[in-house]
Amino acid sequence: MKDQHYIRENGEPKRRIFGLSIAATAMFFLLLTRLWYLQILESENLLDQSENNRLRFVPVAAPRGAILDRNGKVIVSNSPSFSVAVIPQDVKDKDALIDRLSRYLNLDRAELLDKWRKGRGRAKYYPIIVASGITRDQLEFLEENRLGLAGVDIEMKPVREYSNGMLAAHLLGYLGEINEQEMDLEQFSEYNAGDYVGKSGIERSWEKELHGADGGRQIEVDARGRFLKTVTETNPTIGNSLVLTIDLDLQKETEQAFGDKAGAAVVMDVNSGEILAFASNPGFDPSLFSGRMSPEQWKSYLEDKRHPLENKALKGQYPPGSTFKVITALAGLEEGLIDENSTVDCSGSYKVGTNTFKCWNKKGHGRVNLKEALKESCDVYFYQLGERLGVDRIAAYARKFGLGEPMGIGLENEKGGVIPTIAWKEKKFGKKWYRGETLPVAIGQGYVLTTPVQLASMIATVANEGTIYRPHLVKRIVDPDGRVIREFKPQVVATTGIKPASFRAVKDGLFAVVNESHGTGAMARLYEVKVAGKTGTSQVVKLRDNQGNIPYQFRDHALFVGFAPFDKPEVAVAVIIEHGEHGGGAAAPVAGRILRAYFEEKGIIRKPVKKKEAATDTADKVDAAPDAVNEEKNVKSPE
Repeated sequence: MKDQHYIRENGEPKRRIFGLSIAATAMFFLLLTRLWYLQILESENLLDQSENNRLRFVPVAAPRGAILDRNGKVIVSNSPSFSVAVIPQDVKDKDALIDRLSRYLNLDRAELLDKWRKGRGRAKYYPIIVASGITRDQLEFLEENRLGLAGVDIEMKPVREYSNGMLAAHLLGYLGEINEQEMDLEQFSEYNAGDYVGKSGIERSWEKELHGADGGRQIEVDARGRFLKTVTETNPTIGNSLVLTIDLDLQKETEQAFGDKAGAAVVMDVNSGEILAFASNPGFDPSLFSGRMSPEQWKSYLEDKRHPLENKALKGQYPPGSTFKVITALAGLEEGLIDENSTVDCSGSYKVGTNTFKCWNKKGHGRVNLKEALKESCDVYFYQLGERLGVDRIAAYARKFGLGEPMGIGLENEKGGVIPTIAWKEKKFGKKWYRGETLPVAIGQGYVLTTPVQLASMIATVANEGTIYRPHLVKRIVDPDGRVIREFKPQVVATTGIKPASFRAVKDGLFAVVNESHGTGAMARLYEVKVAGKTGTSQVVKLRDNQGNIPYQFRDHALFVGFAPFDKPEVAVAVIIEHGEHGGGAAAPVAGRILRAYFEEKGIIRKPVKKKEAATDTADKVDAAPDAVNEEKNVKSPE
């Protein structure tokens, strides 16, 4: 019994020791397995995490390339701007931080949260830009309270500086923060949330060249995320610069010529297609789109009846009015239906079936030939010619000049206008073409729509007698060291195939429009240089007898196209004044001022000595002969 009791008493500790040994062995095995997993299988991943806690990459935005005019004058450059960035892994209470930033910096809380949300899905140590373009006062506040704003950092980014204010705003475009849709596109794969990209104009169309490549700094931080030292640094690569075809001084004069009128103007070299001025009035301030535009400013843009945000030179589609008579005249000459001596008796109207088509001159022009019909813009002459041609032949000649399609100027969303045909109407409306519909087309009304860029190209092609150059805005691309990467040469799109004799007959009429008695374009006349051109008026609503009593938005548009010098053309211009009523009285003076500025810059016309500030209208009328000015006042031609 004693032996058995002894065995029981001594065996119990052994069993306990054995059990503990097994438990210890299992625990050790688990620890060893975990150690093996961490040291062998997860070593690289854990090392990366450790380094990420210690090392952080801070992006450094690349300055965009500059934009210069054809003479090397800077139009757009860069200036420093400060942004508020937040590093998510250092933020313990996101909502509290957002509240502080919103309250202390007077920023919209919903906007801050939206920026935070857009930055999710990236590494937690990667900074999220939550506010851009902060003021100096806001910057000072952040610096003073940095210790109480864990996770908040201040980044410096270069932003666009538009030293000329609103000048050429529609041409240059503006920048904005990249959005989620753009981030998903392949072309923006290397961009980061908070980066700025071109949203319109040159800035958008040439984004790839202007953007450059971002750099960055790899920094070491302590456990609280405080900066210790810079480990490595990669310098950003500045974007390439663009040298435009635009002449900055001419651009200024072109925009100033409009005053407070709405409209557009395009000035083009007739022998290369280079755009020398590209204006849409009124303009807007592009710098507001890169910062924080006030609701009041945005509302004023939207409610302005002159539509300042619309690029009228590129996207505005207008009936060309009597400027289109140039096409109808050339078609008639080429088809052998008229010559320069063919006449029509204008009694003030022309009847087709039961419809009566009126001439702008109710008393009629009497018997007129081609030159006189162009000079006085006789509608009846072109009604009859258009009827004989038919809409399809008129359209065929319009197409020879590139009308009805985008010109390929190099900016996004260029409009192509409309050149109607019998088949076009059938496809568009499912209806047949009626004979009477051809007559309005012959004088640039009806379904016909063109853009100012197209009209400038059309009159430039008339000036050089048949060569269509692609309108373009960029002369060359230059790298940050000033080396030319690419030079853009004139590109011939097509030739019209129209005989020189036909062009000369029409050009004689265009010369008479500006320089002879009763010409509708006398207000574009210059003494020192011979100008040729054509006025036009396009209806917005059905013809009224008294335009002055019609609300602004229903008044006729005023147009003028022209070129100079007449004997050896260099420059072409197309001007449209929205709701300007009379081409001769509203658009022609603007074109005359633009052409005067062009030749003053070349030294062909001497610049006047400025003694006192004179009214624009008076300066314009000096260029017209006294009898021509009186004609404009008394006749009140819609052209």
